[in-house]
This record gives sequence, structure tokens and C-alpha cells, in this order.
Amino acid sequence: MPGENLSRDEARERAALLSVDGYDVSLDIRSALGEAPAEGPRTFRSVTTIRFRCNEPGASSFADLIAPSVTSVSLNGRDLDPSEVFDGSRVLLEDLAADNELVVDARCAYSRTGEGLHRFVDPEDGEVYLYTQYEPADSRRVFANFEQPDLKAPFRFEVRAPEAWTVWSNGEGALTDGVWRFAETKPISTYITCVVAGPYHYVTDSYSRTFEDGTTLEIPLGAMCRKGLAPHFDSDDVFLVTKQGLDFFHEHFDHPYPFGKYDQAFVPEYNLGAMENPGLVTFREEYIFRGKVTQASYEARANVILHEMAHMWFGDLVTMVWWDDLWLKESFADFMGTFANVGATRFKDAWITFANRRKAWAYRADQLPSTHPITADIRDLQDAKLNFDGITYAKGASVLKQLVAYVGQDAFLEGARRYFKRHAYGNTRLGDLLSVLEETSGRDMSSWSRSWLQTAGVNSLTPQVVLDADGRVGELAVLQEAAESHPELRPHRVAVGLYRRGGSGALERYARVEADVDGPRTVVAELAGAEAPELVLVNDDDLTYCKTRFDETSLATLREALGSVTDPLARALCWSALWNMTRDALLPARDFVDLVLRFAGRESDIGVLQMLHAWSESALAHYVAPSWRATGGALLSEGARRELEAAEPGSEQQLAWARFHARVAQDAAGLDLLLGLLDGTAAVEGLDVDQELRWAFLDRLAEHDRAGEKELAAELARDDTASGRRHQVRCLAARPSAAVKAQAWAQVVESDALSNALVEATIAGFERSSQRELLAPYTAKYFEAIERVWSERSIQIGMDVVRGLFPAVQDSPGTLAATDAWLAAHASAAPALRRLVLEARDDLARALRGQECDAAAG
Repeated sequence: MPGENLSRDEARERAALLSVDGYDVSLDIRSALGEAPAEGPRTFRSVTTIRFRCNEPGASSFADLIAPSVTSVSLNGRDLDPSEVFDGSRVLLEDLAADNELVVDARCAYSRTGEGLHRFVDPEDGEVYLYTQYEPADSRRVFANFEQPDLKAPFRFEVRAPEAWTVWSNGEGALTDGVWRFAETKPISTYITCVVAGPYHYVTDSYSRTFEDGTTLEIPLGAMCRKGLAPHFDSDDVFLVTKQGLDFFHEHFDHPYPFGKYDQAFVPEYNLGAMENPGLVTFREEYIFRGKVTQASYEARANVILHEMAHMWFGDLVTMVWWDDLWLKESFADFMGTFANVGATRFKDAWITFANRRKAWAYRADQLPSTHPITADIRDLQDAKLNFDGITYAKGASVLKQLVAYVGQDAFLEGARRYFKRHAYGNTRLGDLLSVLEETSGRDMSSWSRSWLQTAGVNSLTPQVVLDADGRVGELAVLQEAAESHPELRPHRVAVGLYRRGGSGALERYARVEADVDGPRTVVAELAGAEAPELVLVNDDDLTYCKTRFDETSLATLREALGSVTDPLARALCWSALWNMTRDALLPARDFVDLVLRFAGRESDIGVLQMLHAWSESALAHYVAPSWRATGGALLSEGARRELEAAEPGSEQQLAWARFHARVAQDAAGLDLLLGLLDGTAAVEGLDVDQELRWAFLDRLAEHDRAGEKELAAELARDDTASGRRHQVRCLAARPSAAVKAQAWAQVVESDALSNALVEATIAGFERSSQRELLAPYTAKYFEAIERVWSERSIQIGMDVVRGLFPAVQDSPGTLAATDAWLAAHASAAPALRRLVLEARDDLARALRGQECDAAAG
């Protein structure tokens, strides 16, 4: 990454100096086919013409370009010497005129890391597929530009591609005289331009809407994937959700979709979930399901489709000035994804998923040393890359959910409508949004913004119940606490729910009061005189963003009867609170595992059940006392097998328990069952062991030395696809052998031959909590390697290696000390690298505190 960073100050200076009138970008990607060059990277020709103005003639600036070589540079008709003006990441521009034309002819490199123009060869049929991915700043790997979000401009793309290929871009395209030419875009930022090319399987549909004024909007719809995935591609469901979303957003935003067509490309080896390129949204192809999945997976895909669609307005039509205000698009899209899922699709319980899964991501991020306000301080592009995190997405969305309750849904949506109309095709900051919300709601947004957008940290709310002489509620108060590092106590609008068990044993709510919690202690006077509760839920209905705690009576009730809470959202909130208590060393991890074993089998919400499985795995791997790990592992293994056999045949719960069993089986009976299900000597009624489930079983068997290279090769022969290759690589790296681990380490750390997807798969196989002793030698190697890896590799691969290979399973004070020693000795290391190490250190320290809590309970 040397020389590739761009600071906020540099971007501000350039934006004050320049304005861009348009781009013409010509790419020749015919080199994607054929033999690779004998030396150096495989490259393609990129010719860019930029028309721009300078308000200080005679001044100097620069364009951005990351390329192996530049053939020529011309500025206002003057030929410049590439060796003098191009340094590998920037093109120096001196003596600018008032009106300028820059032409850069370069050889750019195809990517294998998912950054820039990614090239993928399908092992199933040898076909080559290309797609671009840029956010925050990788379009400069494909064409010369001014790589910052506030220098918007229209783009015209033309692409020369192999004859049998189809090419897509943001605008409508047509093939004429062997060249794909695309309609000029509206003014957009560089990071949301896009090209997809190859022999993709492509299906079409259309969307039509007639507005009140009688005008009709027609939007051509398209969806694509690799040919090898075509048999699994349920495009009808993708189009259904797409049309439902377009209806929903048109109804609420009162601003027609502004970008013409709407293509959605499901592409291989994708680093993200999806990207909101206007007119050509890209998704990771794992959203095309090769095997049976639960409704939680379909809900998640619908949420992503709607999240990206919301970006067409929040982010593409109106874009932040700089990455400080990334939340102006990501928080809104995250909120709108769930808002639309509930309001427009079949997934009416999506707010439960949001409370249970998305907020868990936010709570973790908000307690890391790198936590930051939702409106963050982004100094440069490396900061920006790391701030696509749980704060910017999930906490921001949670706070917007509160904002809707604060100003009212009608005022919120009217504010959005005015925001779009006022700033269409422009760039905004925090104040631009707050001003329209003040107009529509009549409320002062400044204090709300200071409390929720401009401070970091998460508050904890705990009920305090005092009974009177008659055994009824004498006083119920809500106590608010904050971490010492972020002591802000915020105003919370909460619903306090009181629950008791009835004659049927069901734990149901009998009283609910909404209250404004402000300061360290708030009395909820309306609940005085109520019947004594067995359970108090202080954030019932999930109205605010906080960690929920329990009083002693409530916690005792949940230990006895958590599965009897009848309301699914309330039950999900209880589970979330208990998991937060486990992570905060307030509840022994073995107690959480026990709760999962006793009550998860009764969980009706499949997304919550799958989250419980993940949390119990994490509890066993990180938070239980080391002396109890074997016991806990055996209990989870036995419990998973028991629930698998008890689940309704063919049900989603059965599939979820089968996958969980495949992740936690460790005794002979559990592993034998996996082998039997693979070879047909065992069966579970109703369970279809499809190809994806076969790989899940083999993963566990390889980790425990019950499947070796021969068995994995045989499975690859059965499933010789891109997905099969990734699964095989992960399983091979999971084998409990010193030689295997050494090879996996070398492939990831010492070589850059693997693609991003295979790096990810290798790391996933390498790092196994059951192999602590085998992995112990890699702690020192990790700290010796990470600064070099960070300096030599792309930021995406650097992040994958630094996060994925941190020795988290070496959970001892010695590893903590080694981490502290590295941080002390590398005070001047790249801030983004230090942030990743600090975050991993915090997770490790938290795990050690959890283990102490658990040991004390033993």
C-alpha cells in the first residue's frame, strides 16, 4: 500500500481547486483471455479523458492512478513524460488552465484481490469472468481519475471485450463495430462506477409504475451470475423483492429512481456483501444458494437487495462530501433495508433479526478501543476502509430507528424527500440532513445529534424494583451506566415491559409503559402499584440502542423459564442481553451454554436460533474457563445431536441443528454420525444431505483427522466447481498437522499467489480453536510478519491477514503481553494496522476476563 493513501486535507484542497465536467473511459479487456505474460502482471489498456476546470489557473494538482505502467500523458494538448509525472499512484498536473483536458493511456493490472477489475477463472468450465469493485478508492486501479466522492461527474464508458462476451456498465449499453458503448451517466462519484464482463448467465424482467400525475416510469431489470450457478439461480425471487422494494421506495421517497436500468450481478470472489453501483449493483454470489438454506438466508438476501436499492437515493443520488459522513449513506441504507423488508416483503419479522444480529455487531464495535462517533473522524483512505464497521452500519441504523420515533415517521420521510430534491446529484454533510429534519419535525436536532451522532460508546440500562408492603411495585427505576472511556449518558425513549407466568406457564407481558430515561436514575412512576413482575425488560420492543441488564429476580426467572417467553422479539432481546452479559464477564459462559442447551430447541425464530448456535460456539472457544472446555464441548456436541434427532423432519430447525452439529461434533458418536451421513450408512429422517451440507460435514471431519487429503480430493471430484474448490482449500487447511499448518501459513503470508477468496478459505481452515497447541508457534511469527504484510499487500488482503491470523486461540496472558509488546515497539506503524491489532487485543482481553468469571463459577 505504499504511496496509495489520500488524506482528507489533500481531498479538500483538490475539491476547492477543481470541478469535473466529465469522463470518457475506454477499456480494452481482450487480454483477459489467453496465456498470462511470462513476467509481471496480466494487464489491460485503459485510456481516460477527463475534462475539468481549475479556479486558479497556473496552479498544480494531481490525478489518481494505480497502474504497472503509463504509456502516455497529455494535458491540454501537451505531451508529458510519464516517468516525470507518474509515481505509481498519482499523475502530477502542473500549470493548469481554467479549462483542462487530461488524457492518460495506461496499462492497468487485473486484480486477484477483489479490488479494481477482478479476474476470475471458473475451474468448472474454464470461463473467465470480470467485475469491478472500487469502494472506497479502487477505481484508480482501472482508470485515471480524481478519486474522492465530492468530485462528481458524468461518465461515458466504452469497452472492447472478447467476441463471445457481454459487457455491462452503469448505463444502457450496445455493441457497435466490436465496441460496447454505454450511455452517459448522471453526475456520480468515481467509486460507484462499474463494469461487469464475461459469459454471464443473464435474465431480464421489467418494472413499471404510474405516478399521480399520469407519468409512467419503466425500468428494465436484469440479473446475472456465472453459467455454473445458473441451475441454482432463483431470479424470480430476486426480481420479486426488487419490484417490492422499488414500489416501497417510490411510495415513500417521492423521487423516481434516477439511473435508468437496474441490473444486479452476483459475482465470484467478492469481498463484500454487495455494492450500490447505480444501474449495476454487484453482490457476492453466495447469495445464490447451491443447497437448502433456512428462511433466514432468504431474509438476509432480501435485506441486502433493499439496502443497496436504498443507496440509489442515499449515497448515489446524494453523496457525502468525504468519508467522515459515510453514515449518511450506510446508516440510512442499513435502516431502510430492514424498514422496507418489513414494509414490503414477506419477511415481517425482520426487526427481530435486526435486534438480534445487526445490533450485536454494533454492540461489539462500540466497545472496542477503536469505537468512534457515528459521524467519524476519517483522516485518510485507510481510515475510511476500516470504518465500514458495526458503528457506521448497525449502530447508525439503530439510532435512525430511534430518530424515526423521535421526530415521527411522516416527518422523517418528508425530511428525506426534501433532502433528495435539494441535493440531487450533489454532496452533503451532517448539517444538511439535520436542517431538513428540523424543518419537517419542528424539533431542535442539535442536542439529539450531539448525544447520538457525535459521541461514542453504548449505555447499559438496568431495572431496579422495590416492592411495597403488599408485594406490589412500590418503585421501579431504570439505572443508566456508561463505560469510563466513554462516560456520556444519553436520553433514551424506552418501553419498560413487566412479565409474569400465567396458569399455562407462559411468560407474558401484562404491563408496558413508555418512558424517557435521562441521567443515571429515572423513576418510571406509571408502574407504581403494578403486580410484582417476574421479569422486567427495560428496552421492550427494542426502541433504543443500549445494553439491557436484568435485576436478580428477572435473571433467575430467565434461568428457569427463558423458553416460556411467548413474544419472539422479547425473547430475542433477552437472549441478546444474556450474550452481552457473557461478553462483559457478568454471566459465566458455561451458564450461557447451559441456557442454549435447555431452551434453544424451543426457539421458533430460525434466525435467532442460528445466532444462538454461533454465540454458544464463541462462548466455548473464547469465554469458558480452559478447564471446562472439554466438558462444555462434549455437552454441546451431545446437545446438538439430540436436537438434530428430535427436530421435525425436513424442517428449517432440523437443517439448522444439522449445521450446528457439523460445527461442534467432537466425540466419536458425533463424528461417526457425520461419516455415516456422508457415506449413506446413517440417516436422519427428513434430512437431505446436499452438496453444501456434505462440505460442512467434511470440514469438521478434516479438523479432527477423520477425513484426509484422499477423501477431500474425492469430494472435489464430485463437486469440481468454484465453490467446491473453496471448500476443499478450507478443509485441507483445517487438518491437524504441523506440515499442513506450515503450508497454509506460507501460502497466505509468504506468497501472494492465492486469490482473495482462497486467502479467506485458507485462513478459515488454519485458525481452529481445537488446535491450540498446534498453532502456538505462530504467535511470534504473526507479530514478526504483519507490518511487512501490511506494507506489501493490498489493504483488503492486509486486513484479512491481520484480522484472520491474530492468535486469538492462544488465549493467555502471554499472548496479551506479546500483543502489548508489539504495539509498544510499533508506535509509528500505520494507524489502520495498529487499529486492527488494538481491536484484536481488546477481544483477547475480554475473553480472558470472561474466562476468569467462568472459572469463579466453577
